[in-house]
Amino acid sequence: MPLRRLTGRNRSTAANWQLAALLAFTAGTVDVSGYLALRQFTSHMSGIVAAMAADIATRGLDILLQPAVVLGCFLAGAAFCAILVNWERRRNRESLFAVPVLLEALLLASLAFPLKGHHILLTLCVLSFSMGLQNAIITKVSHAEIRTTHITGMVTDIGIELGKALYWNRTTGRVPVHAERSRLLLLTMLVTLFFTGGTLGAFAYPHVGFLLMLPVAALLAVPTILPIATDLHLLSPS
Repeated sequence: MPLRRLTGRNRSTAANWQLAALLAFTAGTVDVSGYLALRQFTSHMSGIVAAMAADIATRGLDILLQPAVVLGCFLAGAAFCAILVNWERRRNRESLFAVPVLLEALLLASLAFPLKGHHILLTLCVLSFSMGLQNAIITKVSHAEIRTTHITGMVTDIGIELGKALYWNRTTGRVPVHAERSRLLLLTMLVTLFFTGGTLGAFAYPHVGFLLMLPVAALLAVPTILPIATDLHLLSPS
C-alpha cells in the first residue's frame, strides 16, 4: 500500500523520493510563510550563518540572538529526530520514520492556534525545530542522499548531471561519462516543489496567516497513520 511505504520502516528508492517530494513542498511553504511573518528564513542554515557573520560587523552582538536561536533549534530538531529514530529502530517499530513526520505535522499545526501573548521567538523556535527535524528524517531514510529544506545541494547536483549529459565521450577504451537522467529529473522535481510550496506561502499567507499550516500538516500526517496504527495494534494487549 503506497501510504504505508511512504513513511514505513521498509524503504525503497521510490518511497524515498516520494517522501522527499512531500517534504520539499512543505519546506518551501514553511520557509516563505515564516519569512513573511517574521522576516526570518528558517529552513536553510547557510543563510542564517552568513547573516550572522554580516550583521555582527554592522549591528553588534545583540543582533545575533534571533538567528542564533533559529540555528540552535534547527540543530535540536535534527538531534531529536536521530534520538527518536534510533530509539524506535532498537524496538523494531514500523513507525520509526512515521513518528517524526507526525511530530512535524503537529508542530506546524500548532502555529495555526497561537496562544495568548504569542511570541515571535517561540514561533521561530517551532519553525526551525520542525525544519531540522524534517531534514534529519529524509537524511536518515535516504542515507544522506537527499535533502529537502534547502536547494543549494540539489542545484549543485543538477549542475553535475547536466555537465555529465553535455560531456563528449571522445576517448575510446575508457568508461564513458553518462548522466543519471532519472536522478536529474527527480532533483529538478524537488527544486520545483520547493518553489511551488514557497509560491503557495507567498500567495496564501497574507490572506490566512498560519492557518495555512493546517492543510500542510494534514498532508504530512496522512501517510503516518498506517505505520503508527500497526505499532499500536502490536502493542495493545491481545
